[in-house]
Amino acid sequence: MAGVSATRLTFCLSLLVLIPVHSSSEAENRSDTCLTHTILPGPKGDAGEKGDTGEIGKPGKEGQTGRKGNKGDIGGSGDQGLLGKIGPIGSKGDKGNKGLLGLPGGKGKAGSFCDCGRYRRAVGQLDLKVSQLKSSLKFVKNVIAGIRETDEKFYYIVKEERGYRDALTQCRIRGGTLAMPKDAATNSLLAEYISSLGLLRVFIGINDIEKEKQFVYIDGSPLQGFSSWRSGEPNDGSGQEDCVEMLSSGAWNDVECNLTIYFVCEFMKIPK
Repeated sequence: MAGVSATRLTFCLSLLVLIPVHSSSEAENRSDTCLTHTILPGPKGDAGEKGDTGEIGKPGKEGQTGRKGNKGDIGGSGDQGLLGKIGPIGSKGDKGNKGLLGLPGGKGKAGSFCDCGRYRRAVGQLDLKVSQLKSSLKFVKNVIAGIRETDEKFYYIVKEERGYRDALTQCRIRGGTLAMPKDAATNSLLAEYISSLGLLRVFIGINDIEKEKQFVYIDGSPLQGFSSWRSGEPNDGSGQEDCVEMLSSGAWNDVECNLTIYFVCEFMKIPK
């Protein structure tokens, strides 16, 4: 159809351009003849090949926040954290209830008559001496490995590696407490004691467990008038150095309380 319309259009144009026009009426007739043939559009062509992918467009606007999701499952347990500071030493507990009476003993044999009046005073004095000797022997058994002493106290280095809290307990079991050097003479005595045993360091009864950077003795008294800190100490180097050791030089150093080393106990002398 498109080929016929194009042919007719070419034919009409040829008539108008190439053929001489002798009169206006003749030209009009020929023009009318060409105008009666309408030029129609051709049919729809075949689909073309798919073009190349275009460039990536600009990101769109950020959408609205979505709804809160469901609660997830509980995660696994994490690693154990660092040990916390040692709590204050508790007060002495109340006295326990009296125990049940034991079974009565058998009847003893009749004693022989003796006039012991003049000996009673001597026997009483001997009983007192025996009691004092028993107390002294018990103490000597606790410090049989060697001691140092001042006018008022004995000092004993326990060669057992313990943490600070356990060292304090072990001194109390033996009837004393961790040593508290409160003057230069006692400090020098302990330094010589440590050195004589070939040791480098021991725990002593000083700490800042209650309040950071406020060191006190085990009995709660503050450091007043005397201290023997090594140069640059105490520095709390690890952030948990709340207990104190004495070096063989006599210098003090703050260390972690869970460190296990030897320790020195002190004991009050028995009054004469």
